[in-house]
Amino acid sequence: MPVAEASCSETYSIVITIVTVTRATSMQFSIFEVFRIGIGPSSSHTVGPMSAVGRFLAELRALGALSGIVRVEADVYGSLALTGIGHATDTAIILGFLGHTPERVDPDGVASEVALVRETATLQLAGEHRIAFLPGRDLRLHHGTFLPEHPNGLTLSARDTDGNTVLTRTYFSIGGGAVLRSDEMREAETPHIPSDLPHPFSNGDDLLRIGAAESLSIADVIWQNEIARSPATQVRQRILEIWQVMEASIARGLATEGELPGGLRVRRRAAALYRRATSAIEQDGYRELDVVSAYAMAVNEQNASGGRVVTAPTNGSAGVIPAVLKGHLRNRPAGEHEGIVLRFLLTAAGIGMLYKENASISAAEMGCQGEIGVSSSMAAAGLAAVLGGSVAQVENAAEIAMEHHLGMTCDPIGGLVQVPCIERNTMGAIKAINAARLAMSNDGEHLVSLDAVIETMRQTGQDLKSKYRETSLGGLAVNVVLC
Repeated sequence: MPVAEASCSETYSIVITIVTVTRATSMQFSIFEVFRIGIGPSSSHTVGPMSAVGRFLAELRALGALSGIVRVEADVYGSLALTGIGHATDTAIILGFLGHTPERVDPDGVASEVALVRETATLQLAGEHRIAFLPGRDLRLHHGTFLPEHPNGLTLSARDTDGNTVLTRTYFSIGGGAVLRSDEMREAETPHIPSDLPHPFSNGDDLLRIGAAESLSIADVIWQNEIARSPATQVRQRILEIWQVMEASIARGLATEGELPGGLRVRRRAAALYRRATSAIEQDGYRELDVVSAYAMAVNEQNASGGRVVTAPTNGSAGVIPAVLKGHLRNRPAGEHEGIVLRFLLTAAGIGMLYKENASISAAEMGCQGEIGVSSSMAAAGLAAVLGGSVAQVENAAEIAMEHHLGMTCDPIGGLVQVPCIERNTMGAIKAINAARLAMSNDGEHLVSLDAVIETMRQTGQDLKSKYRETSLGGLAVNVVLC
């Protein structure tokens, strides 16, 4: 995927007045809402916008109007605009108009397809008919303008041959690739737990209560909720497919060297780190931690280059969970792997659902604590679960990991995910391991609850200035001189 070159000419001197963001609180009760297969470099800025365009085209098709559309436009706001070029939001929107979806698009073909659109000033709308499309005219980034509902907003419009607007919709990319229309944002303010779930829950205390009353692990709760709506064989297959994509992103990242796109001249380091950590020479006792770091780095180097990854729960934090899980599997017999993968990912998803319900996983709302912090919390819970931890120990592991990510800013240099995001995944993975081990060292009794730390994260995210929430207007983004 093409990623724009960082340039001093693209720094913005903007005074922004931010309104209080209305938080969408629709509980995502499926593991497949937490883990989504997509492409890099960003779930909220790439996967989300592409999905929003897909929804828009589907609405046009349902109206019977798609074949008569001769012009489409996209207006992009807030964080999507400010870091949109570095996060490939413009590319994602073009791909969406071409009819691609995040889970199906071929990452290796993206550059040539987008280049053809730019060269010919046309695109094949939804893969059906050709229309004029001038990115400079039809795809507008409104730097400094934030919509009130959420920092990641975009408005899509379609016109017919007479120039009449056939359909206009505003969407919000709320984190992890999830997208809500403006009317859905309002509806989401009223939490709703589906009545068809055998084990409804909305917070950590609920999971502890269910575990104690029914002798169920968190993985059991999520599994039983999942198979209440889909066949067990299908659920198992889809979870294992998610793990296959995670493993593939590790493998490809470890096999690829060179320089990452974007103009920062950041070298890929995962392959070299892995070779050193697994060499006969490396015998200092820290090699297993280096291996886990290499796994995390491999995934996010793939993400930074626009490769295939799984939101876990976001692209920016995609390396933490697979790194911790892969590191644990290294020391387990192959015959145990499938069961470990299922228990780990189901548990992690259950914790991720709590953050999506009671706070946010969007860095544009929460800063990086909402991405790396949440992924570390999820990974810690998953690891504690496969180590044999009780529900209380698993909840404690999740709490410990987040507690020590509170206040983490999101300040990507040049609007890119190369720095500091890639290294932060290694730190999140190592913290997750430490958190799980600390939790397993006691009986589950602890002072700070997971619910308390999630609420603290939410309040901290609201208190963070906008320049520290994925706008590249503060922190490392302004203190590292690029030219």
